[in-house]
Amino acid sequence: MAHSHSKYADFERLRDQAVALRREGYSLRQIRDELKVFNNDILNQLVKGEPPPAWTKRPNAKDDLRARARELRLQGWTYDRIEAELGCSRSSASLWVRDLPKPERRRSPAEAAAIARKGWEEKLRIRDEERQRTKAMAKRAIGSLSPRELFLVGVSLYWAEGSKDKPYERRESVTFVNSDPGVIKVFLAWLDLVGIERERLRFTVMIHESADVAGAERYWAEFVGADSSAFNKTTLKKHNPKTVRKNIGDAYRGCLVIKVLKGADLYRRIEGSWCGIVWGADPTA
Repeated sequence: MAHSHSKYADFERLRDQAVALRREGYSLRQIRDELKVFNNDILNQLVKGEPPPAWTKRPNAKDDLRARARELRLQGWTYDRIEAELGCSRSSASLWVRDLPKPERRRSPAEAAAIARKGWEEKLRIRDEERQRTKAMAKRAIGSLSPRELFLVGVSLYWAEGSKDKPYERRESVTFVNSDPGVIKVFLAWLDLVGIERERLRFTVMIHESADVAGAERYWAEFVGADSSAFNKTTLKKHNPKTVRKNIGDAYRGCLVIKVLKGADLYRRIEGSWCGIVWGADPTA
């Protein structure tokens, strides 16, 4: 301790001084420095019962919500209604109003269900806003791709989704399959980057026979900007009556196969580039 016990012998005298300073708007630190009381336990005893001055309170972003929650609780609102109205969590609503009288339950089961549904819908809305905000930030962070970046992305996409040569079956050809229009767009941009003319491309739609086949054929032809002469006959997947399909609706357009004619040399470049990416990621491997 910075001071001997005798320093605090006259506790009541010190308390009177501390209370007076507190009421003048002094903070605990200011009272400590003024009275030279450096023992926190004794300092807290000296000002016990005296509220801190308003200027020492940290601002709280939820103060307005808390005040509104207490107002609604005094009007007889339940936790569910407060939660739905303010868009806050149930734990926060409980913390803010738990010292207030509990209101009488006056709502019907249907009303309770509607309130709960409204609260859940609000939570889903907030989650979706956060999800979309995160995606938008990530999209902006990418910016434009350099030719090298696009080249590496295209090689990686092909190695994930394209056909590959096997030791037991030589097939050094470039065939790429995907259902995502964004992936198709990136791969076509990559083919342009490596100098593959569009005349060397052949396309095939692969789709379930019970889907809108004609609509899918039109969609992919417009998407890649090619006429019917560049498209092979559509490959139809047979329907299994025991299987419940989930890939249905207007957004389902099957997969698009992109084949590069005379693509053996391009395939070798792809495989070699992929090996270079693997080595670049871990030169010791």
